[in-house]
Amino acid sequence: MIKVLVVDDSAFMRKIFSENINSDPELTVIDTARNGKKALEKLESLNPDILTLDIEMPEMDGLTTLQKLNEKYPDLPVLMVSALDNRDTVMKALDMGAFDFIPKPSGSISLEIDDIADELLVKLKAGARAGSKTASASTPAAAEKPTIQKKSPDREKKTVSPRRDEFPVVAIGASSGGPKAIKHVMMHLPADFPAALAIVQHMPAGFTASLASRLDKETSLNVQEAESGDRLKPGSALLAPGDYHMEFEGIRARLNQKPKKWGVRPCADYMLSSLAESFGSRVIGVILTGMGSDGGEGMKMVKSRGGYGIIEDKSTALVYGMPESAIKKDAYDIILPRPKIPREITKIVERRLV
Repeated sequence: MIKVLVVDDSAFMRKIFSENINSDPELTVIDTARNGKKALEKLESLNPDILTLDIEMPEMDGLTTLQKLNEKYPDLPVLMVSALDNRDTVMKALDMGAFDFIPKPSGSISLEIDDIADELLVKLKAGARAGSKTASASTPAAAEKPTIQKKSPDREKKTVSPRRDEFPVVAIGASSGGPKAIKHVMMHLPADFPAALAIVQHMPAGFTASLASRLDKETSLNVQEAESGDRLKPGSALLAPGDYHMEFEGIRARLNQKPKKWGVRPCADYMLSSLAESFGSRVIGVILTGMGSDGGEGMKMVKSRGGYGIIEDKSTALVYGMPESAIKKDAYDIILPRPKIPREITKIVERRLV
């Protein structure tokens, strides 16, 4: 049984969250707290597996509480709960080590709580199972993790020449733990990076714009939330907007709202498959931390067209659903801990330049 502490200044939200959590046989709410200060006091005697943490609270807000939790309970996973207008704060919380977040219901709460109930339960379970893996992925131990590289097959693989522009494309897919992982990878790519990037991060509408802005400011690459018609360019990245799939026709992004796949929109499978069709062997697919099965089918397509597949190792991935999906489909060339991924990307990009 997974024990949950619910922290929110709204008595109504504490009640609604508790009822939904307790409806799942694998979860139980062991207590609630109305602010961060009360939560820290209760943690002296409680031993939860995970806690939900509201951002806006009196006496001690969510970010201050998260900082103190990091100092005193570094292995305790934290699921942030945030309204749309706090999206920049959410990005900061994820940078600080929060496991993930869910949007806070607003307006017609009774309807919206139904929409996020499944997401709440799934993320609580994934976060609790991740446990101490919320530690930084750039530790020396992670950097020393052995590389797992597949042997090249005896027969020559089929490759497909790109139909359009002659530059490589790095396609990244991630979910829980992804913002921090994506930022780490991009911060360690060279300023004159000669490939384009396309990124799918599972995130609700409204939050991806904030993530794109943050990545644009904190890395040497140009990053923007994609719009239909935007072009892939070397040294620049297009991030799929929340609630839209991002596919490509040649170098141009095409956004759509086709049904969710694997329960998510945007879906990395759609992005990867469309890029494989247009760019063939010039695609470098990268699957980072994330729950669920998204990315495996897309990486299979990338590999079938002669592209290269990089998977984040379990030692640094916060959640291993997405990486494991690609591994089970044998859709990869190499498995690496996060600190080694940027160098591998740079090496493969250089090999695939015209």
